Amino acid sequence: MAGNRVEKDLVGARVVPEDAYYGIHSLRAQENFPITGHKLHPQMIESLAHVKKACAEANRQAGAVPETVARAIEQACDEILEGRFRDQFIVDPVQGGAGTSTNMNANEVIANRAIEILGGTKGDYTLVNPNDHVNRGQSTNDVYPSCGRMTAYVLMGNLLKALDGLIAAFHKKAEEFDGVIKMGRTQLQDAVPMRLGQEFQAYARVMEREKGRLLRARDEMLALNLGGTAIGTRLNAHPVFVERVVPILAEQTGIPFVKCEDLIDGTQNADAYPALSGALKGAGMSLSKICNDLRLTSSGPRTGLSEIVLPARQNGSSIMPGKVNPVIPEVVTQVAFRLAGFDTTVSMAAEAGQLELNAFEPVIFDSLNQGIEQFTHAVETLTVNCVEGILANEAACRAEVERSIGIVTALCPTIGYTAACHLAQEALKTGTPVRELVVSKGLLTGEQVEQALDPVRMTGR
Repeated sequence: MAGNRVEKDLVGARVVPEDAYYGIHSLRAQENFPITGHKLHPQMIESLAHVKKACAEANRQAGAVPETVARAIEQACDEILEGRFRDQFIVDPVQGGAGTSTNMNANEVIANRAIEILGGTKGDYTLVNPNDHVNRGQSTNDVYPSCGRMTAYVLMGNLLKALDGLIAAFHKKAEEFDGVIKMGRTQLQDAVPMRLGQEFQAYARVMEREKGRLLRARDEMLALNLGGTAIGTRLNAHPVFVERVVPILAEQTGIPFVKCEDLIDGTQNADAYPALSGALKGAGMSLSKICNDLRLTSSGPRTGLSEIVLPARQNGSSIMPGKVNPVIPEVVTQVAFRLAGFDTTVSMAAEAGQLELNAFEPVIFDSLNQGIEQFTHAVETLTVNCVEGILANEAACRAEVERSIGIVTALCPTIGYTAACHLAQEALKTGTPVRELVVSKGLLTGEQVEQALDPVRMTGR
């Protein structure tokens, strides 16, 4: 059985499992913050490893850390990036201390692995110290937000790729349904005819705009305050480190990170996070509106609109045989609700910053990470399990157009608004088609009616 080791900090001494790569700070944080029951997001762990590796290289170039120590730190970071030691990141993502516990968890894991690489025993911090070596030239206040921004940027790449797939699926359906005539509606009442393809084209357009907003918000994550240390004044960081660390990180990751123009501003202010969160919420709301449309226009199959048929994904009821529900649009809408909640959290946390630091970045990043990832999954399932398999009920759509009184709108330029109103009222009361009423009353000839009430022409074609 593994034994234990004793580590000390300013609070006192604690027994740490001998085989643990984490140390006393991580252990105390695990006990202090049993909040979400979740582990740190895997991408956040990778971001920490990337940042610590870049810092080690920058410190090596600056001569601030011995080369052998810097190389051991870099190797430890590479091993984390390969997937090792993930179980050693034991701190809850929501924590007090502005992220210090997460930063120290990384420092301790990397230090203890570097100690092993140099032939020492875990816990012998005279060889590699979590603070003096792994955290050299750094503070939680520049490391943690830099890691959070990197994580958001990478996760956003997955979301944007998923949105590309959804937009392409909408465009494909728009082309497929271009010849399907249906009744357009405003305030859920009959309006004028349109093509089903036009409806799906509009879905593609709005999501293209939302993608643009998300791209702009994501790019704000590229500015890092790394090198600013505690409050942005660069205290304890070697000048070479300050100038080189962000370019090294950009080179290592292939992500075009840049140093904040003003490191104090970059440390104090969290305005980029509500911008990203707001863009996520906005995209979620637009997609939820589309899902509302899909549920409504697929309602039925006999007593609803039944203009489209959604793919059957599972049994819809434990009591009603044969029932199939629009479960995919429903789950997307629920994710949109979550995005709204995450956005409220991010907005309040960003506002709560005081003076030179925002202490609430842990809940900001946890909310962003959850929101981006859940939205990505929602978009993916909507594309694959719903949109790509949607069918048009062309006969039902066309019958609605012929039955509707909304087509009378096209007669206004010829017979006038008042006469058209009377026709609509009579058609609604008697059930007689508008086409028949116009001819029977001698308002237009049959040929004129066919031309005026051509539903394809009414759609703008």
